[in-house]
Amino acid sequence: MNEFDSGSASGTGAGGPWEPGAGGRWEAGSAGVLLLPSGRTVRGRGLRRPLPPGPSPSYAVHLLGRRPPEVPWESRWLRWPDFWLPSNRAEAREVFTDAWERAAGERVEFACGGGRGRTGTALACLAVLDGVPAARAVEFVRGNYDAHAVETPWQKRYVQQFSG
Repeated sequence: MNEFDSGSASGTGAGGPWEPGAGGRWEAGSAGVLLLPSGRTVRGRGLRRPLPPGPSPSYAVHLLGRRPPEVPWESRWLRWPDFWLPSNRAEAREVFTDAWERAAGERVEFACGGGRGRTGTALACLAVLDGVPAARAVEFVRGNYDAHAVETPWQKRYVQQFSG
């Protein structure tokens, strides 16, 4: 399995086959799921690990320095080198806003190689869009998603300067 394998070549997660157009949201408390103050749920994960148990995403944002492999659900690639920042910040804002809007009724997932740095940074930006003050968004994600999320000082600064 390489850095970008989803852990399932057949398009099925541990919870069964992916169903086109399947709606619904993530269950709060499920593996990697961040509950935002508005009640929206978003899942973060590392692509180097297998899919968590449960339903597959209905929409995924892949935060990678190179094109990810195809997945059987709708996805978008945001070019983002490991340990750095999004290559196109205006595009990142559009992607984050779209994902935040979709999270009101869809299973939205953010994923990078390890699921901490880039994914944590993106989740912190979603928290800002959801009303968490930018100065507290990293703390919010570290407390509710992964204690090691947002790995570099420049990722933390990016979140602190992100406005909703």
